[in-house]
Parts: sequence; C-alpha cells; structure tokens
Amino acid sequence: MRLIFMGTPEFGVIILEKLIKSKYKPVLVITEPDKPIGRKQILTPPAVKVLAQRYNISILQPEKIRDSKYEIRDIKPDLIVVAAYGQILPKEILKIPKYGCLNIHPSLLPKYRGASPIQHAILNGDKKTGVTIILMDEKIDHGPIMSNIKYQISNIKITYEELSKELANLGAKLLLKTIPKWVKAELKPKPQDESKATYAKILKKEDGRINWKKSADDIERQVRAFNPWPGTWTYWQILKEKPLRIKILKARVFISPENKTHLIGKVLVVPQNEPAVQCGKDFLAIEKLQLEGKKMTDSEKFLRGHPDFIGTILN
Repeated sequence: MRLIFMGTPEFGVIILEKLIKSKYKPVLVITEPDKPIGRKQILTPPAVKVLAQRYNISILQPEKIRDSKYEIRDIKPDLIVVAAYGQILPKEILKIPKYGCLNIHPSLLPKYRGASPIQHAILNGDKKTGVTIILMDEKIDHGPIMSNIKYQISNIKITYEELSKELANLGAKLLLKTIPKWVKAELKPKPQDESKATYAKILKKEDGRINWKKSADDIERQVRAFNPWPGTWTYWQILKEKPLRIKILKARVFISPENKTHLIGKVLVVPQNEPAVQCGKDFLAIEKLQLEGKKMTDSEKFLRGHPDFIGTILN
C-alpha cells in the first residue's frame, strides 16, 4: 500500500512511528515548514520531519498544501493519513487516494471539532474523552466516523502533554486496526450527529492570561491545559516599573481553613512556604513559575529572591 502521512507536532510523531514500524510505512511525509522558535528565533524543523529524516522518508513542507497537489497525485497514494497537520485539505487532494483520507482526531467527535480538543477536555474538567478516525471531507472534522475509542481520564491532574501522548498512542493502535478493515470494505462510515457538534477554537496567546475572578479550580485546569501553549500567565506590577509577565507552570488549589477572603489577585503565603493567589473562589497555590526573561523555578526559590512578591496584586 502506498501511504502518505501528514502531521506536524508530537501527537503526529507517535502515530507516524507506529505506522513506520508496521506494514504501512509511508512513502512520503508532509509537514509544516521549519519555523523560528524561542527568544533567539532559531529555525527549527517540526518533530514529524525529524522522525521522517531518521527513517529516510521523503518529505514535503509546503506553505500551502494546495501547492503540492501535483506531487501528491504523481505518487498515486492508496491512502492519506492525517494527524494534527494544521491545514485544511482541498477537494482536489481529498479525492486523489483510492481509499480517501483518514484523520485521527483526539476527541469523541462530533464533540470538540477544531484545533484544541485536548486542551478543552482538560479545561472543562471532562472525565471522558477519546479518539475518532474519520473519512475526511472539505469541512473541519466533519467527515463520517470510521471508528472511535473512549478514554477515561482517571488522573485528575493530567496535563496537556500527558493526555496528548495517551491519545496519540491510543489513536495509533486504532488506526492500525481501522486501515485493513477499511481496505477490505468491512467498515461502513457513519455520519456525525450535527446536533451534538461543539468546537475547540485555535488558541491565541491572550487566551492564556489569567482572570483571577475565576475559581482556583478553573485556573488550575487552565495551567494544565495550556502548557506549553499558550501558557498560563499574569502580570506582576513592581512599584512604577513596567509590569512583568509571570508564567505559571504548575499549581494546585488551596482552601484556607480560616475561611478568609482577600482582594482578588492578592499574593499570600501558604504553610508550604509557597505563594498563593486569592481567586474568585479559593486560592491558587503556585508550585512552579517563570518570570519573564528568566528560567523556570520552583516558587520557594523564587520567593527567596523576590520576597516583595508577597502582598502584591496580580492582574
């Protein structure tokens, strides 16, 4: 079988590696162009490209996937597999493969169509999620369902990266079971229930800013859902200086036994000698954080260097 794989981040890497080690090793990998990363803006290849190079698989990195339709057509693929690619496939590409294009989506469609289903599952405190494989059409995550599998979120402190890895592994196993059944015409795609469709939008940097009026529970889930992108952050105003952005990397809910409330956003100290911020309900105890332009540190060490952090109001 001549198979093309499309994907970009770590979620795609896990699925691609499983394909490579099976009888469905791709003849071509299509991924996003290299991009400048970090403060020094170093040009960095996507994780999927790095893996494809390791296994000597041909790679395409078009700015627009539509521009590669002729290269894809010339390969005459039997199947295209898509996992977190980041671009919408036009009709002229969708109709090229004999068996169409399969997309591995990390949610139980039609719930959380769109770009950030894993983040929204954590953000909303879902107890259950899963992976769905669909036969792609021209609309985002809209095509008929080929197969799916549920995943119980038993770890109530699971992070985005942890859940993404779990769902990628689950999706890879499901894919390797789905492909042969589809090729043998043993599967009948089922239309999605449009009345149950929900959407998980593309996340922007501003989505990570903390609204301290929310409950500590809500903000703690935000910390787990938005790491590494877009991050969960707030501003610390030091006297008349420019406000400093602080990224919160790990936190927990703290319920004061004294049942006292303070100004929203005020920083206090909990018994573990960690900063805790008054939220709309309860406190958010900060365990790890990163001051703008500095390295990540644990909060106890941060307080030793910045004792004036206590008593300030974050916004």
